[in-house]
Amino acid sequence: MRIVFLGPPGAGKGTQAARLMARHGIPQLSTGDMLRAAVKAGTPVGLKAQAIMEQGGLVPDAIVVGIVAERFMEPDAARGFILDGFPRTVAQAEALDLALENRGLKLDAVLELDVDPKVLVERIEKRAAETVAAGGTVRADDTPDVLARRLATYHEQTAPVSNYYAGSGRLKAIDGMAPIGAVSDAIDAALSVAAQ
Repeated sequence: MRIVFLGPPGAGKGTQAARLMARHGIPQLSTGDMLRAAVKAGTPVGLKAQAIMEQGGLVPDAIVVGIVAERFMEPDAARGFILDGFPRTVAQAEALDLALENRGLKLDAVLELDVDPKVLVERIEKRAAETVAAGGTVRADDTPDVLARRLATYHEQTAPVSNYYAGSGRLKAIDGMAPIGAVSDAIDAALSVAAQ
């Protein structure tokens, strides 16, 4: 089962991905982790990425997709994988489709957790207040202002990606505002339909 998870920060993707990993025995693939691993392993794509990063540049889409494509051919991903936070652009989505197709594979589902941005800000405010009340330190990125910027960036970048997958009939919208169990059930139902 090959799944792409879309949704803004705080939507619950990590919670749901962990459940799917345990249930289906498939890894969650992080582009950041994959990039670091490819550099450390000295793969051809990793060496290209390393050279760019050492010069302070951003790794181009083609290299990122190459690293993702290398990673989903490893044994632990043979039964599938979950991509969270990738693809971020339509160009990356198109390149991912092509990389899968070249290997005789395809995505089984693209799941987007729909959430109300106002509720996400309220969640962050509540979490920050609870952290302070418990005597902890609030993370620098756990503030309403930072979250608002992250949400704006997400919607600006990801709306076209959602439209790309919706246009091909692969996008399944999930109500991320529902209780965790109900979100899990909706994901299972969407995956069941996708498997038919």
